[in-house]
Amino acid sequence: MLLFLRIENFALVDELDLHLGAGLNVLTGETGAGKSILLDALDAVLGGRVTGRAVRSGADRGLIEAHFESGAAIEEWLAEQAIAPNEDRSVLICSRELTAGRGGVRGRSRVNGALVNKKQIETLRDRLVEITAQGQTVQLGRASIQRDWLDGFGGASHAQQRVRVGAAYEAFQHASKALEQRRRTEKERLQQLDLFAFQAQELREANLTDADELERLEQERKRLTHAVELQQQSYEVYQALYQNESGDACADLLGRAEQILNSMVEFDTQLQPILDLVTGALTQVEESGREINAYGEGLETDPDRLDDIEARIRELKQICRKYGPTLAEAIALSQDLQQQLDQLSGGGQSLEDLEKAHDARQAELEQACEKLTLLRQDAAHRLEAMIIEELKPLAMEKVQFKVEISPGTPSPVGSDRIVFLFSPNPGEPLQSLAETASGGEMSRFLLALKVCLSQADEIGTMVFDEIDVGVSGRVAQAIATKLHQLSLRHQVLCVTHQPLVAAMADLHFHVEKQQVDDSSVDSGSAKAPKGKGSVTEGDDVRTVVRVTQLDEDRRKEELAQLAGGHSDGEAIAFAESLLSQAASNRSVAAAVVAAQPVTQTPGKALEAASPTAAKSTSTNSAGSSKSSSKRKSKRS
Repeated sequence: MLLFLRIENFALVDELDLHLGAGLNVLTGETGAGKSILLDALDAVLGGRVTGRAVRSGADRGLIEAHFESGAAIEEWLAEQAIAPNEDRSVLICSRELTAGRGGVRGRSRVNGALVNKKQIETLRDRLVEITAQGQTVQLGRASIQRDWLDGFGGASHAQQRVRVGAAYEAFQHASKALEQRRRTEKERLQQLDLFAFQAQELREANLTDADELERLEQERKRLTHAVELQQQSYEVYQALYQNESGDACADLLGRAEQILNSMVEFDTQLQPILDLVTGALTQVEESGREINAYGEGLETDPDRLDDIEARIRELKQICRKYGPTLAEAIALSQDLQQQLDQLSGGGQSLEDLEKAHDARQAELEQACEKLTLLRQDAAHRLEAMIIEELKPLAMEKVQFKVEISPGTPSPVGSDRIVFLFSPNPGEPLQSLAETASGGEMSRFLLALKVCLSQADEIGTMVFDEIDVGVSGRVAQAIATKLHQLSLRHQVLCVTHQPLVAAMADLHFHVEKQQVDDSSVDSGSAKAPKGKGSVTEGDDVRTVVRVTQLDEDRRKEELAQLAGGHSDGEAIAFAESLLSQAASNRSVAAAVVAAQPVTQTPGKALEAASPTAAKSTSTNSAGSSKSSSKRKSKRS
């Protein structure tokens, strides 16, 4: 339930505080007085679109703040969004700051002081307020709106099944996309598959396991190619180190040096380190001689092995030219090709597998749509009966209404084409609601529909902007009664020009435009409004919207003005009769609603959160309350 609305520098509103209560809250005033501005502000604070003129002319910033009664659903939403509750947990505070700039108006939304994005505030809006604005009767003819209303009437079971249908549709679309892409690229895929298969086969047959194999083979080829030369050279080294037939070898010379040093050490031990060095050198020379001799003797000329090596080197170099340039890169490519082959093969899924998966997802979607269709058919029968009963008191006793459900193409919201068929007059065939109903009939149908939907609706506040347009007399009285019935289960905020509707209100507010001194507006404390005679061309004045909650006497005067445009004795007497009749009608409506199952109880937090709501006070900071005589003289 909406407890309190504060507006600063929005459209024609400079500063306004509006306290609302449970039940039926009515806003009345002259055409163009600014009643819809208040509803626009409520829409804006809950994420609605704002125009470039949203911020009041001459101001840089605007603010809208709305206090709502909290509850279990709101607390659950706050927990989901990780937003802390308000200090007073029974109250939820939504605000929107508007900043005017060259590029338009920018807005920042907050909930309990925490910044929220557009998606978050829209999901919260669905739990708080439902606004039925002027022109919404045009939307009644849209099939998508009719489908959503039918599903909303169906309740939680419809919502759950629509989620299942949406998930099934998404899975079907994914399978269709995969299948279509496979079919579209099948020729290209097969060509690529053949190429990759050939390359992978060639690399597999090359038996590539060692990235250093080419370097190792080239080294072995050099050794085999120069085997004779290496044998000759190793023999020469052996002779120089160990055994030389034509002279002393290195080992012979070191041996004599070792003998001489042994003799010298006997006389001078300081030569021992030198002796050790020579002894060690002799040992190394002898070992080197033996090893080079063994190397030379082990060398063989192997033409067959050399041919094999050269063939393998040619093969590896060919592989490197095609898939390299290095052998390591060719090995890596071989592994990558296998992965690409797996991908081109559908990761194990063939075209037939994809077709089977597509057919399975399609069957699941059709089955989910069929279940939703059955739910809709059941809801349609119940809605048809209920709307007809609700329309009878609205001077449409012979009305016919049917929800036509016909098969269509599966979509995220089902496979049904839903059309509301309507016939207001006996003997006339059922036709599309948009093509048959007049403006007044549309308004009455929309109100009846809202009454039906309210049975399962958990929204605390319902807003109607001139839902009674185009009707009068008995029909207006029936609409007033319906609005009061709604207000027994929901808080209702209604803009109206009908005295019969206004008389049924629990709280009655008067909206008007006034001219005030511009300097007083800027200072935040407006002076008394100027009378029409005191405003001359060139005066520094501004137009502002003022809202006043009416007491009993001023309410009679307002009803008299609505009924006849004047407030003389006869008009006041007529207004009193309207109020008396309204009191009787409220008692009857309360008895009717009491006999029906209650799904929602209006909020009770107003008394604690807004104790001044029941008083007859001015609802704006500029002190816009005026005496009955002043308003009477102004209108006359």
